[in-house]
Amino acid sequence: MADAPPPYSAAESGKPGPYPPPQAGYGPPPGGYGAPQAGYPPPQGYPAGGYPPPGGYPPSGTNTSNTVVVTQPAMTVVQTFGEAPVRTQCPHCRADIFTATYYEAGTFSWLICVILCLVGCNLGCCLIPFCMDGCQDVIHTCPNCRQIISRYGRM
Repeated sequence: MADAPPPYSAAESGKPGPYPPPQAGYGPPPGGYGAPQAGYPPPQGYPAGGYPPPGGYPPSGTNTSNTVVVTQPAMTVVQTFGEAPVRTQCPHCRADIFTATYYEAGTFSWLICVILCLVGCNLGCCLIPFCMDGCQDVIHTCPNCRQIISRYGRM
């Protein structure tokens, strides 16, 4: 066969390469620090493993389990009932519903009626506020149990 192939690096060939040879071990630390002292005692009152955790060590023989209970205040949601049906929970039957609405004559309807009578519209025109939904109060009821949930008054 043929001769062996040439060496791959300068270290294998025995010739000096561009890099210095590696040193064995580590040198002294920079800044003139000395070697660590063997058997240096820990500070007074601390165990050999290191410093205590924040708050110190508990006395020996005590149970260190803590139970933390986090509570949040009850959130009160103020729901605005207007002219349109509202999605809510019925306070009577606890069902999740859209309220049913109907109109009923209220204080605002009567006030407009009296004002129209004073102006001179007393031949039936003063009854117009009782026919207009915009002058009447809105009653919100539960479609399941038919209980009144809220009343939206114009005044």
